[in-house]
Amino acid sequence: MHAAKTPKLPKDPDRTREDILRVATEAFSRDGLAGARVDDIAELTQTSKRMIYYYFEGKEGLYRAVLDRCYDDIRTREADAHRDDLEPEAALANLVRVKFDYHHDHPDFIRLVMVENINKGEHIASLPEPRMRGKLALAQLNTILNRGIETGVFRRGLNALDVHTMISALCFYNVSNRWTVKHILDVDMCDPLEITRRREVVVDAVLCFVRTA
Repeated sequence: MHAAKTPKLPKDPDRTREDILRVATEAFSRDGLAGARVDDIAELTQTSKRMIYYYFEGKEGLYRAVLDRCYDDIRTREADAHRDDLEPEAALANLVRVKFDYHHDHPDFIRLVMVENINKGEHIASLPEPRMRGKLALAQLNTILNRGIETGVFRRGLNALDVHTMISALCFYNVSNRWTVKHILDVDMCDPLEITRRREVVVDAVLCFVRTA
């Protein structure tokens, strides 16, 4: 039996890999792992199925790479070193706005998270990097909260995980439920004015939760 031939690599392999991940993100967020087809991804990226298998060792490997890339992207946006220069309330408000805007601008990420939760986190559980970045994000949030507690603007007893999940839930809902809200409540959550208003509602809700009485 002959060994599989190594495909001829493109002139810009990094760009090709990024194109594959971009298209695969759309495919997996729309159709899930089971429904997305490697042949379609290859066609849309003008590459070959064999090339995708060379880079990612199969469809599941490609799916895990997409998850890893998405979580790396949002954590990179959150990790703003200049936030340390802000007062605690301003730093927390800035973090909330960054997360809100990221969720709004990346509906594919929201759908991928929903797919993973439907499947009980089967694939994210095997990825060490998102877990490491998640712990770092909690540590950064905890630093903001502790600064606020020390200066007397935030109440004692705050748990970084509670605040993190509250922020994520409020930001997530604006994307995950935008269509049901539109058709049931006649509110277009994609309208620029509504986005601005909702962003500040989320900021106010989080600040009210952490402030001293």
